[in-house]
Amino acid sequence: MKQNGKARALIKFAVSAAVALGGLFLLQRLLVPKYVDGIVEGAFIAEYYGEKKDFDVIFVGDCEVYENFSPIVLWQEYGINSYIRGSAEQYIWQSYYVLEDTLRYETPKAAIFNIQSLQFDKSQNEAYNRMTLEGMRWSPSKVNAILASMKPEEQFLDYVFPILRYHSRWSELTASDIRYMFDTKRVSHNGYYMRVDVRPAENVPTGRILGDYSFGENAWKYLDMMRELCEEKGVKLILIKAPSLYPYWYPEWEEQVEEYAQKYGLPYINFLELTEETGIDYSTDTYDAGLHMNLSGAEKLARYMGRFLREEIGLLDRRGETELQEIWKSKIEAYEAEREAQYVKYGMKEENGQ
Repeated sequence: MKQNGKARALIKFAVSAAVALGGLFLLQRLLVPKYVDGIVEGAFIAEYYGEKKDFDVIFVGDCEVYENFSPIVLWQEYGINSYIRGSAEQYIWQSYYVLEDTLRYETPKAAIFNIQSLQFDKSQNEAYNRMTLEGMRWSPSKVNAILASMKPEEQFLDYVFPILRYHSRWSELTASDIRYMFDTKRVSHNGYYMRVDVRPAENVPTGRILGDYSFGENAWKYLDMMRELCEEKGVKLILIKAPSLYPYWYPEWEEQVEEYAQKYGLPYINFLELTEETGIDYSTDTYDAGLHMNLSGAEKLARYMGRFLREEIGLLDRRGETELQEIWKSKIEAYEAEREAQYVKYGMKEENGQ
């Protein structure tokens, strides 16, 4: 009888523990931000894991990649299979670990890194940290990314158990938090964030005078690590500076990047200096006064990037591959549907003739 009583007690305890853990899991799924409405940038990193991982090119970096280049154009016009693993204010140590994470799944021919984040030597904002880190799958790369990114007031366990961070988010919950507890919708196009509206660049502020224009030791350390990782894996590292007019890109910063690229034989493209070659028009190709490109600007940059990847890096046209053609067919349909919806939303359909 005693043994039966102990068995019943153990079963009762196990059931209670399972119910409690299940409840906590459901509560965590409810409270963690879904990034499907409003600020969608926090969803970009996680979307990569649902892809067939056979990409020729991986972009890493901040908003200057995910808002400025269209992978759909790279495919349609050059047959280049690409993906943007970007996120809001992605710091260089995060770009490194996101690339390291990517190389656990595949080995692209080229990795493109936007060097704007070299200006930061430590994390500036916890919210931006989370929009990059929470979307990564658990691996040593994610652990190291968290440790490299945490601000002094952050705790590692808050990333392991997000409910510790979001337990008080009740007042912010919306219908989307319930709808997307276990599944989510796509908010990007191979990592590209689409905007079709236009806000010309006018009265762009110049940069303030800095006391020191040198990039920090931590930033240089991770650029070295990225370069060495690409060399080890046989991936061609390409440095770029997107044509964003603000935040200001200082000539002193440009000089340091040019010297680094020359020293290590890395291609470096500064799109701020290529407006004529790309055809970028800051009166029509930006949606936020020069910070980021809109759809027409992103497609122009993709065309230039495609020519460079074809002619200088030697990437092949893969449009003859049946499986990839089928994958891209549905992607193009989604891209065109959102483009049309946005033209209607912003009252631009007739004006653009689309």
